[in-house]
Amino acid sequence: MDTKADTFPKLLMRHAEQRGERPAIREKSRGIWQTMSWRELADEVLVLAAALHESGFARGGHLGLVGDNRPRLYAAMCAAQLLGGVAVPLYQDAVGAEMVGPLHAADVSHVFAEDQEQVDKLLEILPQCPLLATIVYDEDRGMRHYRQRELVSYEAFARKGRDVLDSLRGNLLIELQRGSGDDPAAMFFTSGTTGQAKGVVLTHKALIDRAEAAARMEGLQDTDVAVAYLPPAWIGQNMFSYAQPLVVGYTICCPESSETMLADMREIGPTYFFAPPRVLEQLVTDVTIRMEDAGALKRSLYQSALALARRVGADVLTGKPVGLADRLKYAACDLLIYGPLRDVLGMSRLRVAYTAGEAIGADLLMFFRAIGINLKQLYGSTETSVFVCVQPNGEVKPDTVGPAVQGVEIRFTPQRELLIRSPGLFTEYWRNPEATRAAKDAEGWFHTGDAGYVGDDGHLRIIDRVKDVGQLADGSLFAPKYIENKLKFFPYIKEAVAFGAGRDQVCVFVNIDLAAVGDWADRRNISYTGYADLAGREEVGELIAGCVAKVNEDLAREPTFAASQIARFLVLHKELDADDGELTRTRKVRRGHIGERYRVLVDALYGRQPSVRIDAEVRYEDGRTGTLSADIRIRDARTYAAPAAPAALKQAA
Repeated sequence: MDTKADTFPKLLMRHAEQRGERPAIREKSRGIWQTMSWRELADEVLVLAAALHESGFARGGHLGLVGDNRPRLYAAMCAAQLLGGVAVPLYQDAVGAEMVGPLHAADVSHVFAEDQEQVDKLLEILPQCPLLATIVYDEDRGMRHYRQRELVSYEAFARKGRDVLDSLRGNLLIELQRGSGDDPAAMFFTSGTTGQAKGVVLTHKALIDRAEAAARMEGLQDTDVAVAYLPPAWIGQNMFSYAQPLVVGYTICCPESSETMLADMREIGPTYFFAPPRVLEQLVTDVTIRMEDAGALKRSLYQSALALARRVGADVLTGKPVGLADRLKYAACDLLIYGPLRDVLGMSRLRVAYTAGEAIGADLLMFFRAIGINLKQLYGSTETSVFVCVQPNGEVKPDTVGPAVQGVEIRFTPQRELLIRSPGLFTEYWRNPEATRAAKDAEGWFHTGDAGYVGDDGHLRIIDRVKDVGQLADGSLFAPKYIENKLKFFPYIKEAVAFGAGRDQVCVFVNIDLAAVGDWADRRNISYTGYADLAGREEVGELIAGCVAKVNEDLAREPTFAASQIARFLVLHKELDADDGELTRTRKVRRGHIGERYRVLVDALYGRQPSVRIDAEVRYEDGRTGTLSADIRIRDARTYAAPAAPAALKQAA
């Protein structure tokens, strides 16, 4: 990289000079793909920077962004950084009350909002955010009669910028060159899994360094294509759809909506892809539903091909020796089944795909690799600019997240907590010196809160969060996430919450996947009126019992986790919801909160009760609250004889 291009706006201007007419970002709108070149993107950034300058935004200011992935949102982000400001992306599905904290904490003065829905949230909380002076909205549908003085349409704001751009161009170029890699570039708020979200401040240098390191490792080029479909407020999406494209020069594509994402992916044909496990789980669920609806012959062929893929597919992908007969069979299946399946998933051109955000089940990872998709695990966090460990090609193992990426140092405390030192580390938690000191010590080591170890192969293995890793009453290791991931591989299970620390057995809450179980019920002529009714059906309970039994059978074969077989479980009467505080905005389970909220269910599981009645408060999309009552049956799970865990493992736990 040119040493002078040490900020994202400088990188953008370099791309505008070197590959000005090549596509920078595409957006699908009303069924048509619209393309913005690098030169057009640079011009738009200058226009917005001029408008921001005229509206009082200056170096050190904070610009909020709330909406889906859109070219204008990324242009606004870069414009703020050109002026020496800091971008603060917010989760678009957050309710207004959740935005107050970040907007107030960061002293946000300007916000770019996608549409009426986001504007309504901001207007609702405006009295609590006195510094918020300007709200620029992109889509004008439904905004005709809005008259608040803080509001301005994107078109009007950009027009203002064009009017003054010529007179300000010199000043803007001065601000551009004044920018330094050590300047704060963005503030990302943590998911709040364990408490109040914190503002993580990351510099241009930190983000660019990690983007470069990963790009070198994977050989990324400006001809690569990626899809931007996850929340821009999540550091993972921001790295893949903003930081890395500006480092490498590859093209980003924004689907029209979450509902059209799969179809849009097939049109895009991405070569580079990033997905958290929950997205991959949903893709497998969709495939499973399709195959169960297919005829008997097609189902039989699919199952036979999948069995072959699981046996030799990963070796074929990495070029390891495979017998001639199996290689020929795999080639035939690739032509008839795996290839069309990759095409259906929009992954026919993928060179590399990453999964991160939380642990992925081994079966889920190997499903994609078996059908010829180079899916790999990476490990990182908001505080580390994502890239800490990555699995190299040819060294993908289900139980690891790979060795440390170039420039990263790792070590462990006696309690197995992972510590990281990296060029990508955050500067601070915004205005929270106490939390900063607790997370990053005087020697620059970041305390991740994750428990793990490095094996003889040099690969990092993450067990779980330190606070969640515990012991059963008999001293056996208990890692709830490991159990939950095994359950979530089944298409019928959307979420699972495992309990057991300090207790004599493991018990689990299960959330069914409404689409998958609904399809299963329809094919068996089982009628139901909604989620709660379906979850309470006896047939569904037996279906989930079968999944739990298979997980226990797997656990029984693993000495480390054999004692953690699930003893009892229940199917929750409602879907876990971020609006009810049960999930974070990145869809991570807040286990502690769920345990307290449903204490009566936990007590019933461990009290050996056959059923329990619960009255739970729920929050609807319009903000209203209500009460949901249900009688929930509790089931004993089938368990299997298992070898005793080695004494050394118990002591290590």
